[in-house]
Amino acid sequence: MPDVKPNLILSIWGNVWRGLLMGLAEVVPGVSGGTMALITGIYGRLIESIAAFGFKSLPLLRDWRAFYAHHQLGFLLPLAAGMGVGILLFAQVMGFLLSHYKPVVWAFFFGVIMASVLVIGKQRTWHHLLTFGGVGVVLALLVVSLDHGLSEATPINFFLAGMLAVSAWILPAISGSYVMFIIGLYEPVIDAIRNLEWLSLFSVAAGCVVGLALFVRLLNWLLNNWYEQLLALLTGFMLGSVLNLWPWKIAADTRWEQFVSPVVYSSATGEAAYLGLSVVAVLSGSLFLWLISRQRI
Repeated sequence: MPDVKPNLILSIWGNVWRGLLMGLAEVVPGVSGGTMALITGIYGRLIESIAAFGFKSLPLLRDWRAFYAHHQLGFLLPLAAGMGVGILLFAQVMGFLLSHYKPVVWAFFFGVIMASVLVIGKQRTWHHLLTFGGVGVVLALLVVSLDHGLSEATPINFFLAGMLAVSAWILPAISGSYVMFIIGLYEPVIDAIRNLEWLSLFSVAAGCVVGLALFVRLLNWLLNNWYEQLLALLTGFMLGSVLNLWPWKIAADTRWEQFVSPVVYSSATGEAAYLGLSVVAVLSGSLFLWLISRQRI
């Protein structure tokens, strides 16, 4: 077996770990895999490597080494493997946690996103935050105010959901799971993952491939030409969308009436509010994100 440089091994496992974090994030409505990519320092490279796929890739198929190098597959394949493991494993866990400890789960990711806003926002200028960031907050509040749709769980709807979700996944703000949550397909997709319903999973995957191919080039252009403005916009979007991760929500006539206090939550649902655990979860989520942002895995 030929010698492999230690830093190469660390890089491979580091990208598997990054992918695992991105997969875990994408299972949860409101947390973006793109956020994890941005926090762990690979966002620009991720967009660039995906955008490299296209018609120019076809001639390179005659030389697999050139194809491998041009598309940075040494980076993408470990990342994809980690994401796949994260999604498969955490889809099982998420069903249990949301059934028994829903406020605690939302509280943890509330802390993650709030810390993300601070980590990403402190790198932007106040001018961009007040202008483009303000626009992002307004857009996020408009999205949060949308009523959740009820989409029929058909292959074509799964395909369309995949297109929309992957466009959200690649942005470090709104998550693909949240998009599915809005259109009413989050639980069917989670069930499809847990039960390995291959037709549904193939439909979602096909939609993801098509959506990524259509969207990533636009995003790559924006990052190359409007990087600071785009990141400020997305920081504002994260700040506005964090409201949707408020731990205590009940069924209500309007979207805004569903956000309640722990006492009202317990009274309306008959379920424990887990206030103490939720506070710990917010702090743990913030600490978790901060530790990730300090590492260069």
